[in-house]
Amino acid sequence: MSKVDEKIAHYQEEARKLGLELDPDFIAAVTRALGPSIHNRDAETVSCSDASELERVRKNFLEKKLGLNEAEEKLDAAIKEVCEEMGSSNRNKYRALFYALLAKKFGKESLYV
Repeated sequence: MSKVDEKIAHYQEEARKLGLELDPDFIAAVTRALGPSIHNRDAETVSCSDASELERVRKNFLEKKLGLNEAEEKLDAAIKEVCEEMGSSNRNKYRALFYALLAKKFGKESLYV
């Protein structure tokens, strides 16, 4: 099993534990799209308490990658919802799952097929 496959399996298990309704194949596709960042412990997770990181998620993922042009308030609200959905006490908000939830929330799963 490759390191990427190990990460995918780990994220799929984490999604199951958190009760996130994400398709395992979708998790795999989002994980692969993240490239080598999944192997960097800091880049692998999203810190919901870091305002600058959340701004980067909005700008680089929601606006650039997903091509969303909604108001910043709407995008920020979606990010906050995902933070809450993944659990405020959960210290490991994996970027692959975080992005998968955001893509699903905005109906952008087709970008990963």
